[in-house]
Amino acid sequence: MATAILTLRVPEETKAKLDKLAQATHRSRSYLAEEAIARYLDLEAWQAGEIERAIQEADQGDFASPSDMTALLKKHAG
Repeated sequence: MATAILTLRVPEETKAKLDKLAQATHRSRSYLAEEAIARYLDLEAWQAGEIERAIQEADQGDFASPSDMTALLKKHAG
C-alpha cells in the first residue's frame, strides 16, 4: 500500500501518551497514530451512514408506533 507523509500538531500531553503507549506496545508512534486515525475514520463513516439511513427512513415515514415504543420502554426500563 502506498503511504504519504502527514504532519500534525498535538498537545504535549497527547504526544506523551502516544510515546508511552508506543514504548509499552513496542510499536512506533506512526503505527499507533495511523491505527487511531483509521479507527476514527471507520467509526465516523459508520455513524454518518447510520444517520443517513435514519433520515431516509424518517423521510419515508418509517416510524415506530406509540405501542411499539411503549413495549420497548417496558422491556428496557424494567
